[in-house]
Amino acid sequence: MLSRHLTQINKSSISYTESLRHSLPNSQAGYRQRAHMDEAYLLPRSASIEVPLRIAVLISGGGSGLAALLRYQEAEAKTHQTVLVLADSEDAGGLEHGRSRGIETHGIPLPAFEDKVQRRLAHEELVHTALVNAEVELVVLSGYMRILTPSFVKRWKGRLVNIHPSLLPKYPGAHAHRDALADGATVSGCTVHLVDEGVDSGMILAQSEVPVHPDDIESDLQERIKKVEHVLYPDVLDRLSVGGYSV
Repeated sequence: MLSRHLTQINKSSISYTESLRHSLPNSQAGYRQRAHMDEAYLLPRSASIEVPLRIAVLISGGGSGLAALLRYQEAEAKTHQTVLVLADSEDAGGLEHGRSRGIETHGIPLPAFEDKVQRRLAHEELVHTALVNAEVELVVLSGYMRILTPSFVKRWKGRLVNIHPSLLPKYPGAHAHRDALADGATVSGCTVHLVDEGVDSGMILAQSEVPVHPDDIESDLQERIKKVEHVLYPDVLDRLSVGGYSV
């Protein structure tokens, strides 16, 4: 059933992606260069416990952050509720966190297009369609490893948040722990930020510091920061869902 549904979305998105692919350069660097960085943030509505904000969580792996958020939401009524879990692979272990709780949960792999630009845009169109169909109001990236194109970000800007394992603007990108250790940092941490058209460059909402020990290896630092992430992210979502931030 799901595969047929995604195939239908895929076919309907081809004309959309074809219209975009010729206007976008064939590289991630090109996407960033063409970004309109002054595009305004549009924050989500101010929610209530009676009418909580409808959240989608996007993951790529085991989903430890997703699991922590779901436990937090289950503990007592919150002003936000996870209604959709998406991964960029059907094999992502974290999907089980959503399925086991009866949350709408899908793995959406990249479509089988030879052209990289068309494949990337078509995949984002599938994700966007799933978000719209589930009436999602806020997209939460939690270990989601794909860099989103400016065309996708523009649709959700201000309603798209990410958590990054460093004290931004230090150590952006995919190797924050490695970079912190290589730099001889004594303090690192995590940052929750709104997503813009760059990479880890959006408006910072909150940060938490974590000490770096002299004998740390990457996995040590990763696990220490992850524990803090699991506390900070839900706190930020609490505040964001009731209009606690302004831009």
